[in-house]
Amino acid sequence: MEEKQPLLAVVGPTASGKTSLSIRLARLLDGEIISADSMQMYRGMDIGTAKPTREEMAGIPHHLIDILEVDETFSVADYAARVRPLIREIGGRGRLPILVGGTGLYVSAITDHIQFSPMPSDPALREELRKKAEKEGNGAVFALLRECDPETAATLHENNLGRVIRAIEVYRLTGVTMAEQVRRSRQVPPPYRACILGLTFRDRQKLYHRINLRVDKMLEAGLVEEARRVLERGPSHTAAQAIGYKELRGYLEGRESLEEAAGRLKQESRNYAKRQLTWFRRNPAIQWLEVDSLGSEDALLAAALERVENTLGLFPAGKEGQPR
Repeated sequence: MEEKQPLLAVVGPTASGKTSLSIRLARLLDGEIISADSMQMYRGMDIGTAKPTREEMAGIPHHLIDILEVDETFSVADYAARVRPLIREIGGRGRLPILVGGTGLYVSAITDHIQFSPMPSDPALREELRKKAEKEGNGAVFALLRECDPETAATLHENNLGRVIRAIEVYRLTGVTMAEQVRRSRQVPPPYRACILGLTFRDRQKLYHRINLRVDKMLEAGLVEEARRVLERGPSHTAAQAIGYKELRGYLEGRESLEEAAGRLKQESRNYAKRQLTWFRRNPAIQWLEVDSLGSEDALLAAALERVENTLGLFPAGKEGQPR
């Protein structure tokens, strides 16, 4: 039997510290980072997606960042098709692939080895649903999904219009819900020996405080102008629906103050963090690390390394008797 390839994943809600921890782990474990953030793939969306800067990357290779234009579409099947050979390639170099991000569906596609079969599409139906959203609001289309596939609806936000429409389309064309399609796709065992680390907070208010501070820093760094450029490409593409951009549309159109828009952005970011935690909490394989309970970045790193050692049998380079 072929030995399974080691894979490390660092997941959790926005602003929980995934980037910092993963870079420190990569330096110690001779790793390369693969983004599992669906919005960091888009060029020109640096501030709002909290992309790591070149300085923050500290020389660690980062993959699947800045690979798309803002009006390009990219599905979870596309993601899996790019990442699976990349994991093999990184492992073939004797390095550790580290999956990092908060897009739960992307992480699950890899760690659960979801198989994607070709699905039918109906452009006319998609256009009909988009027009319904424009006329009646995203909530009206989301209600259709709740009726036919409440299980999938529970994992999506109504503003994630592209995926809401796709889930309705799949059901209407196949008679099988997207949730059931996903279940059927998990029948092939994953080729990875995975250690999945999840970052969380015992005191949820501390996470929310970090989110609020991050939004303030993003605004100071020029988020408004970045949002203007993204939204100028059109309001309907996937990137324009990302948190951090759509919330500023009212301000950019002169319908509300920057303070009002910033308040909504903070609230939407906190709500998103809740949804991320809800998604990840359903995965019993995740080993949770309470950031606030550990107290410092060094303590968090030590706890993460302990779990990597116990799960994958990998040790930091230079640890006596245990070379990476």
